[in-house]
Amino acid sequence: MVYCGMSFVREFNALDLDRRVRESEMTGAAAVRGALARERPGLDDFAALISPAAAANLEILCQRSQALTQQRFGRVIRLFAPLYLSNECINNCKYCGFSRDNPILRVTLSVEEVMREARELQAQGFRNVLLVAGEHPKFISNGYLADCIAALHREIPSLSLEIGPMETEEYRPLVAAGAEGLVVYQETYDRAVYEEMHTAGPKRNFDWRLETPERAAAAGFRRLGIGALYGLSGWRREAIAVAAHAAYLLRTCWKAQLTISLPRLRPCAGEFEPLTHLSDKELVQLVAAFRLFLPDVGLVLSTREPASLRDGLLPLGVTLASAGSHTEPGGYTGAGKEKIHHTERGRIIELAAGASEWAAEANRATNATGQFEIADDRSPEQVAAQIRKLGYEPVWKDWDAALTA
Repeated sequence: MVYCGMSFVREFNALDLDRRVRESEMTGAAAVRGALARERPGLDDFAALISPAAAANLEILCQRSQALTQQRFGRVIRLFAPLYLSNECINNCKYCGFSRDNPILRVTLSVEEVMREARELQAQGFRNVLLVAGEHPKFISNGYLADCIAALHREIPSLSLEIGPMETEEYRPLVAAGAEGLVVYQETYDRAVYEEMHTAGPKRNFDWRLETPERAAAAGFRRLGIGALYGLSGWRREAIAVAAHAAYLLRTCWKAQLTISLPRLRPCAGEFEPLTHLSDKELVQLVAAFRLFLPDVGLVLSTREPASLRDGLLPLGVTLASAGSHTEPGGYTGAGKEKIHHTERGRIIELAAGASEWAAEANRATNATGQFEIADDRSPEQVAAQIRKLGYEPVWKDWDAALTA
């Protein structure tokens, strides 16, 4: 099926990631110097920039990345907040707190409760909100999402979605209701690891998920977000695949703006332990390499990372950051608290006291289980103040809804 060009699946299958990773790990100093000198680095240059040899040039990488980011984006960091609609899910993903078989407490917010959460975020300054939901057709339908978006769009000018993949025609009503962006992580671009991590549910289909940004572009989304979840497969393998995917989308879905997220696994219900490791220093190298390879792509940094690391990363290439995040439905106001329920294998059962050690934490506004634990718990105001201290401007709003009506 063709959406905005040839499907990336075909190009991905021809990438020969194993060879590229081996070559990256064996890259010498001369190749790194060549990649740094290139005005328009290619995918092989990107592989050189994330190589062990390039780590010796980290200071140069960071200087180039910072200068290029300021040239393309100015001294601006856009702020956004995630708003979780539901933690119901029919997928079994070993690394996710929302995984179907995790014995957790769940809730789906009503449209009115979603608006209550959004108005709290609006009071904190946010005008850019990411709506997040687990994948469960019984709780999360097209009609429900469209109703939420339409209600929110009257007050929140910039709305993006992070939801289960859909067909192009299913996306169109969501775009018409006011959604402008779609974020979909492939999670891992390693087919073998992907199959091992996803044991049940529609998310098991690797190719279907890989083509999601193309279907979203065809439906009219103006922003596309992709990324890998670092901690499932080797980070260089994931990064090369993300870079290739981004380059493909820039060529074929050129009407949409593109962002790349670099999330690392965080503790969650189920207590999944990362299979691989991406160190802080390697994350810095990765941010700089992405900026040099893709100078006009937005780079997203979430509250998964601790405050001190985020403060160091923000000036190096990041253009979009979350702040004050909650990863559970109702986390900002306690909305939906009276509807909390326990589920097993996607079915509501009688609420069991003490069903999960993740069910009732003191810092939650509701007892609903979060998707993962955040590392930077500063308020949005504190994050904005730190951005100003770094010599940058925090931007809460890009445009008014009237411009995209």
